[in-house]
Amino acid sequence: MVKHLPNMLSALRLGAAPLAAWAILQGHDAAALLVFALASFSDLLDGFIARRWGVVSRFGTWLDPAADKLLMLLCFLALLKMGAAPFWLVALVIARDALIVGGVLLARGLSLPVREAPLLLGKSSTFVQVGYVGAWLVLLSLGLESPRLMDAFAAAVAIFAILSGLAYGQLFLRALFFGQRTA
Repeated sequence: MVKHLPNMLSALRLGAAPLAAWAILQGHDAAALLVFALASFSDLLDGFIARRWGVVSRFGTWLDPAADKLLMLLCFLALLKMGAAPFWLVALVIARDALIVGGVLLARGLSLPVREAPLLLGKSSTFVQVGYVGAWLVLLSLGLESPRLMDAFAAAVAIFAILSGLAYGQLFLRALFFGQRTA
């Protein structure tokens, strides 16, 4: 049972993504916060279980980041639609993820020696994005506004997105032009 638990948690997070976005769009702020918090916690839990008991699978290494990306994508788009998140920030987050996924697919197609494990900077970027969405959902749930806090959060999301995008891009270019293993 433990062997399949990380993938089951990732699959639940994949299903929670549209539910969280729907709750945001419908104004069910407390429900959106609860779904988002549980989905975010499931990400920590599935990673812990996979590492602790050594139940990492090839499918799981694909499913986990796919669930994370879908959760963040749909929540950012929902926050954009309701006027909470600025367009430029959502576009930046989506562009970063698209470039990373495109780079990985291109590297595979060209048989480049690119490591597909996330960088610490990439994980940090995701962490800041989760904090940004979570902060919005807390504020919405409580009927509060904090423009300065959310502007600072948006700046942090942008900085981490740019830095992590550049770090992944540098790895890709090193592999492409110099054939260097990026592991």
